[in-house]
Amino acid sequence: MSLGCNIVIIGGGVENVREALIVWGGWEGHQPERCAKIVRDMLAQHGFGVRIHNSTEAFADPALSRMSLVVPIVTAGRLERHQIENLSQAVRQGVGLAGFHGGMCDAFREATEYQFMCGGQWVAHPGNIIDYTVNIQRRDDPVMAGIDDFHYRSEQYYMHVDPSNQVLATTTFAGEHADWIDGVVMPVVWKRRHGQGRVFYSSLGHAASEFQIPPMRIILERGMLWAAR
Repeated sequence: MSLGCNIVIIGGGVENVREALIVWGGWEGHQPERCAKIVRDMLAQHGFGVRIHNSTEAFADPALSRMSLVVPIVTAGRLERHQIENLSQAVRQGVGLAGFHGGMCDAFREATEYQFMCGGQWVAHPGNIIDYTVNIQRRDDPVMAGIDDFHYRSEQYYMHVDPSNQVLATTTFAGEHADWIDGVVMPVVWKRRHGQGRVFYSSLGHAASEFQIPPMRIILERGMLWAAR
């Protein structure tokens, strides 16, 4: 399948423009199509040629290696062997990977190679939608510049994470909904490398409405720009 098939392309129009691929699908509760359109517009404002696809077969296209950035928005879902192999190879060779919430780190639960690349996997959100605090850990990082600790209302993601992640922000669990994790400090935002590729993740963004919250939107926007080659 060519990346030019069944795709919406916005932006670009000049040679050497950076191109981004957004793949959406999976559980509808995370509003993947709406979120994909919001992310598309964010990237287009920075001059990206943006391609949107709603099939994971886009990950298998040889043209993937020419992308600057891939943004998966596919909660749960399933990857075929040839799809994850091509995606992983593209990132190892320098294609950026960036995403948020379950669309990136609760995707393709059986694909451990995908989790190795992303640096984490969701496992729980005790209490479901609750109030919690996001604590900035790397104020010197350009992604977090000018952002102070902030309160947030959404799912507080409990994740299994890679110790090699460069953690930019965390949250602390109070134990109200699961007393055995009281005081656990959990990464919320991180960056990492996978071969030559840059990988960025933020656990914020359960629903499309959360893009209206400035810190959430700014962190993701900056993270995507950092990851894109």
